Amino acid sequence: MKKYVLLLIFVAVGVAVGCAPADPEIQRWEAMADEITITRDHWGIAHIHGPTDAHAVFGMIYAQAEDDFNRIEVNFLNSQGRLAEAEGESEIWRDLRMKLFIDPVDMQEMYASSPPWLVDLMDAWADGLNYYLHTHPEVSPRVLTHFEPWMALTFSEGSIGGDIERVNLDQLQAFYDDGPDDLAMAALDEIEPLVDWEEPRGSNGFAVAPGNTVNGNALLLINPHTSFFFRSELHMSSDEGLNAYGASTWGQFFIYQGFNENVGWMHTSSGVDNIDEYLETVVERDGQYYYTVDDEERLVESREVAVPYRTDQGGAERVFTVFSTHRGPVIRAADGKWVSVALMNEPLSALMQSYTRTTARGLADYRENMEMHTNSSNNTVYADADGNIAYWHSNFVPERNAAMDWTRPVDGSTSANDWGEVHSIDETPNVFNPSVGWVQNTNNWPYTAAGPDSPDPDDYARYFERGGENSRGIHAVRVLSDRTDFTVERLVEAAYDPVMPGFEPIVPALLRAYDRAPASHAMKAALSGPIEVLRAWDYKWGVESIATSVATYWAEDITQRVAGAARSAGMSTTDYIVSRASVDEHLQSLTDATALLTSEFGDWRTPWGEINRYQRLTGDIVQPFSDDAPSLPVGFHSSRWGSLASFGASRYPGTARRYGTSGNSFVAVVEFGERVRAVAVTAGGESGDPSSPHFNDQAQRYAEGNLRPVYYYPEDIAANAERTYKPGG
Repeated sequence: MKKYVLLLIFVAVGVAVGCAPADPEIQRWEAMADEITITRDHWGIAHIHGPTDAHAVFGMIYAQAEDDFNRIEVNFLNSQGRLAEAEGESEIWRDLRMKLFIDPVDMQEMYASSPPWLVDLMDAWADGLNYYLHTHPEVSPRVLTHFEPWMALTFSEGSIGGDIERVNLDQLQAFYDDGPDDLAMAALDEIEPLVDWEEPRGSNGFAVAPGNTVNGNALLLINPHTSFFFRSELHMSSDEGLNAYGASTWGQFFIYQGFNENVGWMHTSSGVDNIDEYLETVVERDGQYYYTVDDEERLVESREVAVPYRTDQGGAERVFTVFSTHRGPVIRAADGKWVSVALMNEPLSALMQSYTRTTARGLADYRENMEMHTNSSNNTVYADADGNIAYWHSNFVPERNAAMDWTRPVDGSTSANDWGEVHSIDETPNVFNPSVGWVQNTNNWPYTAAGPDSPDPDDYARYFERGGENSRGIHAVRVLSDRTDFTVERLVEAAYDPVMPGFEPIVPALLRAYDRAPASHAMKAALSGPIEVLRAWDYKWGVESIATSVATYWAEDITQRVAGAARSAGMSTTDYIVSRASVDEHLQSLTDATALLTSEFGDWRTPWGEINRYQRLTGDIVQPFSDDAPSLPVGFHSSRWGSLASFGASRYPGTARRYGTSGNSFVAVVEFGERVRAVAVTAGGESGDPSSPHFNDQAQRYAEGNLRPVYYYPEDIAANAERTYKPGG
């Protein structure tokens, strides 16, 4: 009888459980996933298709999470000012900086007021990530166990370092650590203003008009130089017309640099001056702070910001009172004054612009997208199927007094220094369809963007460009000029042209110094071998090049040797090396360089490929390196010396070899015709999982600059499919 009663109880419980209502959120995820197809090609690249753009977003973010959820989570911990919850107290100031600009309450209000189409995309984005976590219980997020749609607004522009990251963390800490008292301000009087951020080693974009190509089609080089593994290569399409391919920053639901069948876009970091600091005259009365504008006092706005952080004992929190003026947050002090910062902070418009550019159908569409003026930190190199090419300089340039130096903090006591309206596209140094048939940008100024057809700097205020020409810009103009024979393959060759113009002025200076040294000079005889190698050098990198090794070690040594004197003289180190460095400085640097090569590699005659290496051992964001582990030789060099194919490499503790961590992270060349054709390579591979076959399957191609075909059309995707499935399947 007891067994019978127990059986009835178990049956009743089973029926009750079986009849329990299903979670409607999970049902929604599953219903959406069932309408999405993910096809992985034999490189592991995800091609996502669904009936709507929202389905494509759901699928692409799910696929991203499959490839590297860790990088998605870290990006959104950073974008929300929550990195210290994972990393600990060391990240408090990075989080505080972000929280000065990003408030979850504001983001939630923006989400609520967003156009319905964007709400659908943000909802799908959050659903795709949450469905991934639901179907992968073995994945343990460090902090973000559930994603909310509004979070997409906190990371709305895909640069490797956004405008906010140009606020100096040391200066921020000095101001807010002990509070804004006189001692804190005095201690900061000698601190230099923020150092302008630039993507590591820069980026390249080339566009070639149909008249300069063999097939009569426009060509586009997409070549961001980010830290390695910073973006996912993927393809997203829908029955609503979306069909975009390219590089997407981990966690974002749009193709940041890429193409559709009609247009292509490449972003390079801009040298525009569009972040400004204001010296605010602040007084305190009765516990309130006031600042002066036009002889009138205004209340300094204040609010409390909590920054949680992880400790060995559990969670902890610091609470800060932060300040802002009508220009923006207070970020430091200088000259006995508070310093506020003005920068573009329009997450909703920026996200809309970032997504809608991927659906542009021609130059008019793309221009309409650019009229939103929220792509603040980027220049854009553009090409399309109609044969148009263009260079768009920045996208957010406020009107200001052109006579002032906006690279330094300006007087905040007058409203005359406040920003005016944003300059229109027609007022900006852009280039459209130049007669030379090409445009280029290498993070250099816009005034060589199209050679003789470039904008005239005399027509524009100084704040349109803070920098100038660079060695890659000189190189780009050379490889693009006076040619009408471009094909996809020849544009790839141009992008990997091995000449390094940065060495061209300084190596002859060394040779002249050697020739001037008397035969009796103590170092001359021992240097005859390296000198003859450099005398015969054509300034080209290569894995077998001994001259590249010698020149690199010498140039680094003498640059460090004369840097202080060059600063004192108000000269660049290049100009100083060419015109001021002494014979002894030149020869001593070459002596030390060859000695270092010999001590580290056994012989100064060491080919560059033995030194310069690609290695990927783990999926860690901060990579470990070892001379005892497998690695690949890389011929191309740092963009510092004008190498278009950039490879930013360094020695690490315990290594003699140099290992790359930034540079050519993604390279693609696209041809626009009746059908789009593209080739590409991604550093390492698509997956961040060392156990995946796609963790390092592109490494050899990457190291050789050997781009692979891109599969864009359904028949090509199907013919090269490795696996086809639905999210969760």
